[in-house]
Amino acid sequence: MLRILFSPRALVLHLLAVGALIACALLGRWQLGVFEDSGKPRAARDPAPVAVQTLARQGSHLTSDAVSRRVTAQGTFERSRQLLVAERDGGLWLLAPLDLGDGTVIPVVRGWVPRADDPAVAAVPEGTVTVTGRLQPSEPTDSVPRRARALPAGQVLTVSSPELINLWPGTGLRDGFVVAAAQSPAPAVAAKPVNVPPPTEPGGLTWRNLAYAAQWWIFGLFAVFMWWHFLRDMVRSRSGDRDSGAEPATA
Repeated sequence: MLRILFSPRALVLHLLAVGALIACALLGRWQLGVFEDSGKPRAARDPAPVAVQTLARQGSHLTSDAVSRRVTAQGTFERSRQLLVAERDGGLWLLAPLDLGDGTVIPVVRGWVPRADDPAVAAVPEGTVTVTGRLQPSEPTDSVPRRARALPAGQVLTVSSPELINLWPGTGLRDGFVVAAAQSPAPAVAAKPVNVPPPTEPGGLTWRNLAYAAQWWIFGLFAVFMWWHFLRDMVRSRSGDRDSGAEPATA
């Protein structure tokens, strides 16, 4: 039996079966990876910056197409109305209204600071500035749990347009807010920019690749079956040859 299993013909059969099994397993795993990657979000088209007035309007919500769009805003920061948005990655956001010069303002997240007494808090640029960043929708306030303690004066938990209307009365507040990526001229002491990822599109699963993966694995199982089938026939053939070569017994 062992002589048959380790004969040159059987060894070639073993190698072919192992090679086919490994190849089918790897090809199936590759197709499965393609299937899994197809469901991941993909980078969407990221158009050039446009004026914030074209996307953020007063009295109407941002459309889904406007979210995470790159925008530019030119105006003057109202330094006395700057707020700190608490509990943001272990620090605070600097939030200031930017007067666009047309009777409206747009909230701008100037950056991130680790604590309220950071020098960047007071370093609000004077005069006309140009801000480039990404437009974000107003944050819901009902998702924020109630706190047992009150926030210090000048701090909020969310960048919410309904809340800012009450905190910044007398301003024509536009919906949404801009997370600044660059300011010109830059402040004397700059806060750390807040990273906002570019827009993405949902992926679509390619079920065809999942079917290809299953086919490759079925081919691997078929290779194992054929290996067993040929090996069984080889053993039976050798056993039959020995039986036929034996001399019949005499009376």
